[in-house]
Amino acid sequence: MTRRIRFNAFDMNCVAHQSPGLWRHPDDRSHRYKELGYWTDLAILLEQGRFDGIFIADVLGTYDVYGGNDLAALRQGAQIPVADPLLLVSAMAAVTEHLGFGITTGTGFEHPYPFARRLSTLDHLTRGRICWNVVTGYLPSAARNFGADDQLDHDDRYDQADEYLEVLYKLWEGSWEDDAVVRDAASGVYVDPAKVHHIGHSGKHYTVPGVHLSEPSPQRTPVIYQAGASPRGVRFAAENAEAIFVAAPSKRVLAQTVSRIRDALRAAGRDPYAARIYALATIITDATDEAARRKHEEYLSYASVEGGLVFMSGWMGIDLSRYDLDAPIGAVQSNAIQSAVAAFQEFDDDGREWTVRDIGRWAGIGGIGPVFVGSGETVSDRLQEWVADTDVDGFNLAYAITPGTFEDIVRHVVPVLTERGAYAAQYTPGTLRNALFEKGDRLPEEHRGARYRLGGPGSTALPDAVSRPGATAPVS
Repeated sequence: MTRRIRFNAFDMNCVAHQSPGLWRHPDDRSHRYKELGYWTDLAILLEQGRFDGIFIADVLGTYDVYGGNDLAALRQGAQIPVADPLLLVSAMAAVTEHLGFGITTGTGFEHPYPFARRLSTLDHLTRGRICWNVVTGYLPSAARNFGADDQLDHDDRYDQADEYLEVLYKLWEGSWEDDAVVRDAASGVYVDPAKVHHIGHSGKHYTVPGVHLSEPSPQRTPVIYQAGASPRGVRFAAENAEAIFVAAPSKRVLAQTVSRIRDALRAAGRDPYAARIYALATIITDATDEAARRKHEEYLSYASVEGGLVFMSGWMGIDLSRYDLDAPIGAVQSNAIQSAVAAFQEFDDDGREWTVRDIGRWAGIGGIGPVFVGSGETVSDRLQEWVADTDVDGFNLAYAITPGTFEDIVRHVVPVLTERGAYAAQYTPGTLRNALFEKGDRLPEEHRGARYRLGGPGSTALPDAVSRPGATAPVS
């Protein structure tokens, strides 16, 4: 049986997302990120290509590790300026019916109580097509701008995120009963107070005694996405994630990462395929292999090695400006993205050790994922090979230029994969969770969040255990 391949579009509300320097290409339109028309046109295109969703990254700081300042990041437009991703969703949802929306926000910079309402609102407005990419933060500049000297230590950030998710699960799953909204005009009761429950949370980081402000949305809990590949990140993902984003420079490294995640899911008491795993990749394609190679060479002429090193310095937590460009990356430790460090400590598929210059060049187009170049047939061959050899479910596709890269994929790759039976010929109706797993709209029973569901098996939600401060009889 041919295995299905899934696509997400990987984008960001900025100019130089994963391909620094390519904003200079005459066909790139990323400077239109400030216009709703850019995002609505892109959403329509992606739905025509039957992408699972658009996955929108975000940062709340500048990439100032390279050179010890943010001058190079500003010069390169390297994810600065950057705008809020959540505000894009309503417009894109209005022009689509099936496309999912993966939104990135950090657990370290906003209290979970207002955030819970914002995600519920978007889940209502999209009719259940929201996915939340949980990030714990990695840029020290973000921590400083929120009044801290630096990020918490790597594993401590995940400990905080564990409680953040606990609060959200209690609000989303354990506060409102399904039939709490009665809208009974005869009695004058809109919500039955007996069916809305205070969550009574008191923990190390958060105290949230009250009720969720929103009535239950189609998914209640949005699809949980997570991108950590460190040992602590994998454990967090195994307990919470339903979609997992990974990045690796080779098939061998990707296969090892996917295997670790499947094992961790099993250890967490879940099916090893209870989370869809998407690998970062960039596709440069055209009608023929030769045309695609020419396009790739043209794109490379615009790519910025400095911009690539700005990104890699931020992702790895290492100032790469202090290294000779031809020096091997060597053994390093980092409080940033440890998975990036681990990937480049590996030898690549040709058996050579990576240098600093190699890293800058590699990150010049598409970040630290592979770049597949060729006709629709050639690229489809490579994608199917990677899926077969690594057990990955699909790809988070970065762009070289936008929307041109996505237009090329829809035009040249999607039809080939569809004809081969390796790509969905039509969308599965319903919410994003149902589209991904075809098992309904709600969290499955074995998911950590289901423990907080009212009346569910193993539920920790006790609706009558928390008294209502100041409760009085209704006035007739």
